[in-house]
Amino acid sequence: MLKTTSGPVQRLVWAGIVATLLAGGAGCKQKMSYQPRYDPLERSETFNDRASARPLVAGTVARGFLRDDPEVFLGRKENGDYVTTFPFPITEEVLRRGQERFTIYCTMCHGFSGYGNGMIVQRGFSPPPSLHDPETREKSVGYYFSVITNGYGAMPGHAHQIPVSDRWAIVAYVRALQLSQNARLEDVPADQRQQLDAQPTPPAASKPAASPSASHSGGTH
Repeated sequence: MLKTTSGPVQRLVWAGIVATLLAGGAGCKQKMSYQPRYDPLERSETFNDRASARPLVAGTVARGFLRDDPEVFLGRKENGDYVTTFPFPITEEVLRRGQERFTIYCTMCHGFSGYGNGMIVQRGFSPPPSLHDPETREKSVGYYFSVITNGYGAMPGHAHQIPVSDRWAIVAYVRALQLSQNARLEDVPADQRQQLDAQPTPPAASKPAASPSASHSGGTH
C-alpha cells in the first residue's frame, strides 16, 4: 500500500503540479492583444519599400464594385461611343426615383424645370446650359450619365455621391423634363388627344350671400 506523503514534501509535490499546470496553460493562451501588428502609416523593416501597408494585388476588386459592363457603368459602348438607350426598362418607379434624386442633387444649379436658374445660380454661381436648348436635347443618354459621373466644366462629378442606378434614374427624369417642355401633339397618345381639345367646364357661379343690412331692412329695432 502507498502511503500519502505529508508535511513539506507534500507541499513541494503540489507546488510542482501547480507550476506545471500554469506553464502548460500559459503556452496554450492566445495573446491576441500582444500579437505583432502595425499602426496606420507605421514604418516596416520587413519590406524593401519600408511601407507596412501593402499594395493591392493586381486585379483585386472590392465586393460590390465589379465594373464589367461599360454601357452600364460608363455609359459607353465597347468602341467608346456614348450609348443611346437605357440599360434597363424605365418605369414610373424609376422616374419618381429620378425626380427625387434630381431634386436633391441638381436643382440648386439646374432649377426644378431644368432651365439653369437654380438658387445658387441666382446667387452668382456659373449658370449651366438649359436642358431644353436644342443642342442639349440632342445629347445621348450616355453623355448625360458620363457628365453626372465625371462632371463637366464647373459641375463636379457625383460618382461618390450618387449610385449608378440613381444616375440612370436622373437621366431618365431629365428626358421626361425635356419632353414636358418640348412636347408636340403627336407625342400624345391618339386615344387621349380628344381630352386636350375638350373645352374646360367653367366653375359654377356661387350665389352671393345676403348682406346683414338687407336681412334687417324694414324691420324694427
